[in-house]
Amino acid sequence: MSQNLSFRLISTDSSCSARAAEFSTAHSTIQTPVFMPVGTQATVKSMSPLELKQCGCPVILANTYHLHLRPGEDIVKEAGGLHKFESWDGSILTDSGGFQVFSLRDISKITDDGVEFRSHIDGSRHFFSPERVMEIEHDLGADIIMVFDECPPSNAESAKIKQAVDRTLAWAKRCQEHHHKIGFSHGYGQYLFAIVQGGVVEQLRERCARELAAMDFPGYAVGGLAVGESSDMMYKTAQFTARHLPVDKPRYLMGVGTPVDILECISAGIDMFDCVLPTRNARNGSAFTSKGKVNIRNAACTRDFSHPLDDNCNCYACANFSRAYIRHLYMAGEILAIRLMTLHNIHFYMELVRNARRHILDNTFGAWKREATAQMSQVSH
Repeated sequence: MSQNLSFRLISTDSSCSARAAEFSTAHSTIQTPVFMPVGTQATVKSMSPLELKQCGCPVILANTYHLHLRPGEDIVKEAGGLHKFESWDGSILTDSGGFQVFSLRDISKITDDGVEFRSHIDGSRHFFSPERVMEIEHDLGADIIMVFDECPPSNAESAKIKQAVDRTLAWAKRCQEHHHKIGFSHGYGQYLFAIVQGGVVEQLRERCARELAAMDFPGYAVGGLAVGESSDMMYKTAQFTARHLPVDKPRYLMGVGTPVDILECISAGIDMFDCVLPTRNARNGSAFTSKGKVNIRNAACTRDFSHPLDDNCNCYACANFSRAYIRHLYMAGEILAIRLMTLHNIHFYMELVRNARRHILDNTFGAWKREATAQMSQVSH
């Protein structure tokens, strides 16, 4: 029997499948919809744990592949797990490393047993099996851990996608069995989520979702999207997959996406999201705002002393600094520019999902989403 979360579905908007729910781990209560900042190497780039808490982040991510290679799960375990290692008292989710491993297809060997691959850092050889991934994730000590799955390329033929689904299902079972065999590694529960694959082939998505649901995992992720398909196809596939997942379990769309993507997929019945865009775009000088993206490198920002990054934002960056000042910092190569841009983008994403939740609870999500997405889809400043 799977160890289940105390997931509580609170409200569903009458205009669509958007849901407001709540569940708890040993480290935080997570109200959904929720956005989870990506902290690949046990840090959300340029953000301190205190700043993440001030933005209202209940849960952040870490990456199994990268932490296995550096510093190694043995170091993290010796430190007392990721929470102590990075001084974060909220929840943590670790992915399985599958996406990273399969992105190295040219230097990896995939079999039904697992994947042999070379480190992108030093070329050393490593092997990930479902059992080995469970051991690594247990050592890392995240509250939510993901099964090892096969993520097929976006242009894969149907036969290859079916093979990936077959492996994903077989590996999910092996992960589940080994997860229960290991037990508690850090004195608290670690919840194992399954991952639904199947490309954009509905028959395969339905089969994968149905068979994983029968295994009774605490939560379910939709993987293999935002890898090259159109936005409309991504929304359609996310909605189709969500319909075949248990109503009383969290639904997590992996690696998605833009603010508009998130609102559209909340509408499709998705509860949890993560993406590198808030931090990556900040490093590239791009801020997400309620009226579209702002490119701080634009010359129009040089003498813009009157506007913050977003007139409708109350984050530290927007409450204190003009676009002109942040542009100056960015063009001068000052680290503070990236920190302020990242802080704003993370705050913006967190406010976005909090507003979505409020409107779901008020049963006004549909109209609010249409207005918000129209505003955010404006041409970049």
